[in-house]
Amino acid sequence: MQTYKSWNISIEDRVATLTLQTNDLNVMNMDSLFELKKISKELEENQSVWVIILQGAGKHFSSGVNIDILNKVTEINTEDFKHNMREMQSCFTAFENIKKPTIAKIQGFCMGGGFMLSLCCDFRIASEKSVFSVPLVKLGLTVLMGTNRITRNAGVAATNELVMLGDKFNPEKALQLNLVTKVVPSDHLENSVKQFANKFKSLPPKTISITKQIIKQGDKIPLDQSLELEIELQSQILGSSDLKEALESFTNQRKPVFSGN
Repeated sequence: MQTYKSWNISIEDRVATLTLQTNDLNVMNMDSLFELKKISKELEENQSVWVIILQGAGKHFSSGVNIDILNKVTEINTEDFKHNMREMQSCFTAFENIKKPTIAKIQGFCMGGGFMLSLCCDFRIASEKSVFSVPLVKLGLTVLMGTNRITRNAGVAATNELVMLGDKFNPEKALQLNLVTKVVPSDHLENSVKQFANKFKSLPPKTISITKQIIKQGDKIPLDQSLELEIELQSQILGSSDLKEALESFTNQRKPVFSGN
């Protein structure tokens, strides 16, 4: 893997840990966003990675995007604004589109763009002391990194409250609104995330990848199309060694050992 200024990547026993490390609050700038886009491609293509943990260094996950980026909004013309925002959005989308399972480990501030980045993950495990908010309306803007990422989890009514008011909310409310997968004590966060990630080490990675695609794509299309999608994607694993191993281990009632092939 390459070395990056804003991110640290460690890979151990099929688990990649991607750590944002910009400053005390892990504020993201344009460089860190563009790095994320490159990293997403690397992690997708690295066959030794089966699951990805996303976290912030230190006390906070991320308090969002650098205010300097938002300040410049008033200094550029409409077309430049649209272009810049599309470029920023593409960085989050690249990470969200990774076909491997992703887990956000959330501690401290998870706000604005940081909160939106966490919603790009398949699972979010939060410390009971974490703090959430989507405060852009208080800066005269609205969500720029995918309001639908909130709505598809929490529904329209809750999104109205969170986005239009921009108030802070606690992890218990985030859990009630399906914005996090689980909330754990702060001193259990590290171990809880590791245990969750380890579950994917005992599952066939190609099947998990296909399952993720079926869930994400199937949610956007009619049932008859999603049924066909299931057939089409699953046909890709026919004849694979992991499929054979899964069937044989189940028949013989033993623990499977998958290779990723």
